[in-house]
Amino acid sequence: MKILVPILLFLMVGCGSKTETIRPKTQNISSSVYASGTIKSKSQYQAVPLVAGIIQEIFVDDGDLVKKGQLLFKIDNKAQLINEENAALSASYYDLGSNQDKLEDARNSIQLAREKLKTDSLLYVRQLNLFNQNVISKVELEQKELAYQSSQNALSNSLIRYSDLKRQINFSAKQAKNNLALSSKSASDFEIRSDIDGRVYSVLIEKGDLVGPQVPLAVLGSADNFILEMQVDEYDIAKVNLNQRVLITMDSYKGQVFEAKVTKINPLMNERSKTFIVEATFTKAPQRVFPNTSFEANIVLESKKKVLTIPRTYLLKGDSVLLENGKKVKVTVGLRDFELVEILSGIKPEDEIMLETE
Repeated sequence: MKILVPILLFLMVGCGSKTETIRPKTQNISSSVYASGTIKSKSQYQAVPLVAGIIQEIFVDDGDLVKKGQLLFKIDNKAQLINEENAALSASYYDLGSNQDKLEDARNSIQLAREKLKTDSLLYVRQLNLFNQNVISKVELEQKELAYQSSQNALSNSLIRYSDLKRQINFSAKQAKNNLALSSKSASDFEIRSDIDGRVYSVLIEKGDLVGPQVPLAVLGSADNFILEMQVDEYDIAKVNLNQRVLITMDSYKGQVFEAKVTKINPLMNERSKTFIVEATFTKAPQRVFPNTSFEANIVLESKKKVLTIPRTYLLKGDSVLLENGKKVKVTVGLRDFELVEILSGIKPEDEIMLETE
């Protein structure tokens, strides 16, 4: 027993100190920029009312498909209906057709004034001839002249009254129509309709709820077009370009990789997060996509096929590797991703390399 114990200890130490080695592998590698993000439906927006009131009717439910202009919600508007009815009554009262009798009376007054002026004018001319013949006195002539002038003034006043009446009726009729149009427009504010053809993703209120202007009632968006909104670090944004390939992974589809391409780069940096918003669209999408789902992305900068690679953990500081015999060898590296490093020169596929032990 005394002889066996040292031998067992030697074997245990020898086995424990043995380091696993690997050989470089020929495989594909890509250089990429990491980004996290959220999926959003294209044209996604929140439906909000322009007026305050109580939700009277809800015409849609979560997941419903809707058409542009389709009625979504109706807000109680009894007071508004009364205002609209009053506006309609005023529009009818002041309508030009309803005031033709007043205009006809004014036109008749003008005609009578013209006839009286004509009569007084003839009488004045006759009296003037008689005066010139010394048949009548000057006082009698002046009386006819005053009557003639009075008729002139009466005709002029009748014309002015007719013009003022017509202008007032036209103004009142137009004003009443405008008030009716405004009232009708205000009535439409109590009906919230869809701005797009799409899907209702979430109804945020219930019937009977009191809502105010700009309070979200529902979230709507495209039913089949989605935007991948990514946050890219300021140190990486200069590497990102339009149409670059994007590899997407999501917790809801574990083990699967989907593809997209960069479609928009927002040039304004978020000062708080020090990131830029980059948008992409699916080129290879999952069967079902859910807005507000989070994802992780790799924006592919460059790809190479069938190149010599080693795990990044085996690359030492100064771009060297540790051979099986304990010798460090300088290597030239190319592309790097999160797991692999491309080896351009320095080692061969048959070389055995190992991790450096402390």
